[in-house]
Amino acid sequence: MTDSSATVRPDRHAELAAGLAQVRTRIDDACAQAGRDRAEVTMIAVTKTYPASDVLALAGLGVTDMGENRDQEAAGKAAEVAAAGVRPRWHFIGQLQRNKARSVVRYADVVHSVDSVRLARALATATADRREPLDALVQVSIDGDAARGGALPGSADPAAGLEPVAEAVADAPGLRLVGLMAVAPLGWEPERAFARLAEVADAFRAVHPGATALSAGMSGDFEIAIRYGATHVRVGSALLGMRPTLR
Repeated sequence: MTDSSATVRPDRHAELAAGLAQVRTRIDDACAQAGRDRAEVTMIAVTKTYPASDVLALAGLGVTDMGENRDQEAAGKAAEVAAAGVRPRWHFIGQLQRNKARSVVRYADVVHSVDSVRLARALATATADRREPLDALVQVSIDGDAARGGALPGSADPAAGLEPVAEAVADAPGLRLVGLMAVAPLGWEPERAFARLAEVADAFRAVHPGATALSAGMSGDFEIAIRYGATHVRVGSALLGMRPTLR
């Protein structure tokens, strides 16, 4: 691994180190309060809109998992980071169009946003040349609003019901069903959202006992998500500062 600290300004490196220390303390405290083992929770640094130099600096500080939500940005950034000799675990966390599946599977280790049978099939086709299966989480809609993304719990919809989507992932040889992902719905208090997600996850694991990952919680609410069983928290602004304006 290269000395990633040399690829970023010293003041920026100090900012990232301070943000990381604060986030790690928050996660430690949340796990202690929830009576959970700290090793159960993975922090994903959400690096969308931030430069590859930030990814390299975070890797040098010991961060192993990075998250991106737009393929157009992520593909180039992952290539730049790899060219520097650094290989973090890349998580694709945004809504994914089927026509981007082939590009995403070239760099992503995990896709968090599988929310339809058609997307699961597109990813399965795209993984034909991978040496290792692609870890996949089914994005679940907590409030039943499919327009915001997410498979529908309790629905028999053969295209977007939670169980049909999960089965499509589980049956694909190039995919590995590892769990669920959710975003707290607009207007919902985090407590309500993550309590509901925990109920869905419990029922899901009864059918898919190996799918234990639960991706939930962001900078402002990940402590509550941890209390309700999150195994992966997606942290952007609390770690990297205010996000640059999208262009």
